[in-house]
Amino acid sequence: MAILIDEKTRVLVQGFTGQIGTFHTQEMIDYGTNVVGGVTPGKGGSTHLGRPVFNTMKEAVRETGAATTIIFVPAPFAADGIMEAADAGIRYCVAITDGIPAHDMIRVKRYMRRYRAQARMHLTGPNCAGTISPGKAMMGIMPGHIYMPGNVGIVGRSGTLGYEAASQMKAIGIGVSTSVGIGGDPINGSSFRDILELFEQDDETRVVVMIGEIGGPQEAEAAKFFKENMKKPVIGYIAGLTAPKGRRMGHAGAIISAFGESAAEKVEILQECGVTVVPNPAEFGESIAAVLARVG
Repeated sequence: MAILIDEKTRVLVQGFTGQIGTFHTQEMIDYGTNVVGGVTPGKGGSTHLGRPVFNTMKEAVRETGAATTIIFVPAPFAADGIMEAADAGIRYCVAITDGIPAHDMIRVKRYMRRYRAQARMHLTGPNCAGTISPGKAMMGIMPGHIYMPGNVGIVGRSGTLGYEAASQMKAIGIGVSTSVGIGGDPINGSSFRDILELFEQDDETRVVVMIGEIGGPQEAEAAKFFKENMKKPVIGYIAGLTAPKGRRMGHAGAIISAFGESAAEKVEILQECGVTVVPNPAEFGESIAAVLARVG
């Protein structure tokens, strides 16, 4: 098992024929992902990378039966692409695009609320590395070869730190069930709490690694959810211990604006809730191995 995607998942690509979409779609196909087509308005009826191109998402879903899509649409148009996917009946959408205006994402979040919770599209990103279930499917821009199949779930705001954790784990023989990037923007589709809930329900995942950073309340909310609702151990890391208050660091959402949003405050909250905290990025593998040894 895995969460969100597996080898049977039918994947569409929005922004299919562009330079970025082409490059990463080929990587996904080479990995074994079941890419069944893509959407580029005005190019419907043609083929690209051996897959059909459609003008609209509704047409693509109708013809391919896909329920999953990945967004490589340029930032000024990406919000419209996400909303079009929701209207087409897509159940899971990965928004890779960086630089989507916060106002556009507010519009997306409001738009998605018109659907009942049970029928609402699950969105991760924007500004994320994507999602990978190693050995099964990859939807994103990550280097697939560093991920080994296994039973540790990863969820993070930083793609690079997620790569570091997966690489260290592989080096000592520990694999990943699914790795999910939720993105580094202030307004994103899914929170840490949302993904922790999915991992808690997944029979294959035994331990979850949560990679957070300064800014926003998500890590604290996830720690509370873990304490009250989860039986599986969670290992946490918070980036930005030396970041000054009020200055954005890297991601658009990485700015300390309230109590509980600095790295030190978040680490304290995680520890109070029983989360095992990784002291620095060089110790991902060692910390994960120790927790796995405890759970047996």
